[in-house]
Order: sequence, then C-alpha cells, then structure tokens
Amino acid sequence: QVQLVESGGGLAQAGGSLRLSCVASTRTFGSSAMGWFRQAPGKEREFVARINWSGTSTAYADSVKGRFTISRANAKNMVYLQMNSLKSEETAVYHCAARASFARIGGGSTFWGQGAQVIVSS
Repeated sequence: QVQLVESGGGLAQAGGSLRLSCVASTRTFGSSAMGWFRQAPGKEREFVARINWSGTSTAYADSVKGRFTISRANAKNMVYLQMNSLKSEETAVYHCAARASFARIGGGSTFWGQGAQVIVSS
C-alpha cells in the first residue's frame, strides 16, 4: 500500500509561484515513477508532469512547459512541483501520483494522494 500526502498548496496571484511537495510512505519509492495531476472544478483530472524513478527523465503537459518543474529526493521519499508564472485557469486540486510505470502513470494501478488546493487569483 502506498500513501501519498501533498502539501504546499494555497493562494497565489497570477504570475506568482508556489511549490508543492508530496511525501510517499512506501519502501518502493526509489523505484516508482511519480507524477502530478490536477483537477479544476467541473473538469476531468489532467496530467501535469511526471518523473521517472531516478529523476533522469521528466515529461510535462504542453500548457506548463517552461513554467513548472518536477523533481524528487529519493532519500526523503519526496517529490516536488515548482510552479512559476501561475495563471488563474490553473486553479485546481493538485494530486500526487505514484506508479511503477513512468509511461503509464495516471492509468490503472496508480496510487493517488488526496490533493492540495491551489487557487490563483487574477
């Protein structure tokens, strides 16, 4: 069983920055791909970013490329999402995700955190 707990959400102004953190309670963290997804009110959950087990491969949604950075610290069982130049339409609940497969994270067998609310005011 994998438990994921997000933190760092809150209120930011458009153009501002926030850093999300996620701590994972699993002995297999070092071999798991991690990711961030978000769900805005009335919309489906969407992919934001993912990172492989070693941190050597990352992928981003086109809408966040160049502004968001995903990283991880395996020694701390932590994954981070640095969000810069935030936009009001990025107001959403941001969920941390874990799965063995880097390419398939977000699909079946993905573990999910409860989410952290991010509100971006214009």
